[in-house]
Amino acid sequence: MNVLWMLLACFLFATMGACVKLAGGHFNIGQTVGIRGLVPLLLIGAWVLWQQQTLRSIHWKSHLYRSTAGTLAMLMYFSAISRLPLATAVTLNNTSALFLASILSLRQPPPRLVLGALLLGFVGVALVLQPTFSQDQWLGGVFGLGSAMLACVAQLNLRELGRAGEPEWRTVFLFSATNTLLALPLALLQPSSPAQAGGGQWAFLLAVGLCGGVGQLALSRAFGLGKAIVTASIGYSTVIFSSLFGMLLWGDKLSLLSWLGIALIIAASLITTHPATWARHPVQHGSHE
Repeated sequence: MNVLWMLLACFLFATMGACVKLAGGHFNIGQTVGIRGLVPLLLIGAWVLWQQQTLRSIHWKSHLYRSTAGTLAMLMYFSAISRLPLATAVTLNNTSALFLASILSLRQPPPRLVLGALLLGFVGVALVLQPTFSQDQWLGGVFGLGSAMLACVAQLNLRELGRAGEPEWRTVFLFSATNTLLALPLALLQPSSPAQAGGGQWAFLLAVGLCGGVGQLALSRAFGLGKAIVTASIGYSTVIFSSLFGMLLWGDKLSLLSWLGIALIIAASLITTHPATWARHPVQHGSHE
């Protein structure tokens, strides 16, 4: 069952990315990220009131770190999507597993397999960027990799919250609230023309929030029901869904080098996150991991 939940999450996240592009240039990044947080915030908030749940948590520091890093990662990720082919932006964002393995490698001597996988993964990044790294897209590449670095920080704290037994709805609610709050200044200050947007573009903007919120809940359910490595492996189907969206909606055509780079990144990420890779090298967990 966890496989189906994970496939649903991947499809929804890919759909969210496509809707970011389809919403058009009338909305700035702050408004897009703000709606991404506001829609699940209202839906989960209504459920919290109905069920008379509490939002209080003794793990507020982990929530703060996770939500802040995750929101900044989302701002950079949506910026990358607006500048790059969808599959390229999604693949760069998925290099967070490589950055996570790099952090763990700094804490202790890593297995040779990890070092080899990291090298393989960053070769893949170079191959993905090389065909599309034109002068007007370099900033998108920086945003894509930056979102992966910040997502790594968010994942470390998300893992800590999961181990502490924090319910998924509280984590998603606080994350969505942070999305809305931090995106507000950008939503107000950046140039935009929402009044000129058509009904279809407003619908796509609302779909960003709906797909993102439901996808996040499905992701949490998938990791709660199944083995983490199997679930994470299926997670890379987001790249496949995004590639299909890109080809069908915008006629994106990735070169053979790009596809090779995507394959190397996925393979390297799976190797570095597989428990067997670290079996003889137990990780020393830090206070915020």
